[in-house]
Amino acid sequence: MSDDESDGERVRAHVYVSGRVQGVFYRATTRDTARERGVDGWVRNLDDGRVEAVFEGPRDAVEGMVEWCHTGSPSAVVENVDAEYGDPEGESGFVVRR
Repeated sequence: MSDDESDGERVRAHVYVSGRVQGVFYRATTRDTARERGVDGWVRNLDDGRVEAVFEGPRDAVEGMVEWCHTGSPSAVVENVDAEYGDPEGESGFVVRR
């Protein structure tokens, strides 16, 4: 079976989100939103209070998730989103990492 997406190249975004983003359902909301949009990858909390995420999928969907990160879950207060784009590494599905 082929995952050939002629209507849009797959890209990867590695994202760090800072602000009040832990303990406000940021990871769960990110997971649900990514799954709704057909984006693969993962999200996790970091010890320094930031959230780290990887999004892989069609460019427009991945860029949409990076934009979404600026707002995040309803209780989040996002101060900064740092995203670095690169080549996909074959993520499949979207999970919350511990």
